[in-house]
Amino acid sequence: VQLQASGGGLVQAGGSLRLSCTASGRTFSPYVMGWFRQAPGKEREFVAAISWSGDSTYYADSVKGRFTISRDNAKNTVYLQMNSLKPEDTAVYSCAANRWVATKADPREYDYWGQGTEVTVSS
Repeated sequence: VQLQASGGGLVQAGGSLRLSCTASGRTFSPYVMGWFRQAPGKEREFVAAISWSGDSTYYADSVKGRFTISRDNAKNTVYLQMNSLKPEDTAVYSCAANRWVATKADPREYDYWGQGTEVTVSS
């Protein structure tokens, strides 16, 4: 499956952005989808994940209550709504997918990755 992320940009602290990740190549719905981010000089970190049905969602503590992950299987797209953005949210955000993911926060469990989209939050 090929993944294409979009929606990044420059926003002021307290603002919002919605990222999208569209899949192509294979049936999208059986895949667990995740969002990860990597800030300059830092390791990649887990942001959020969603089950194939959308019934279960998972969040890093740092974004809980501010970010919402959702998916539209009819459009082969997963979204990350980011509200109350902080300068520390600045990073390149990437989406990832796999059929079976035991530990949603472990990037090694995802076989498919999209290119990143850059999010910059100014103070």
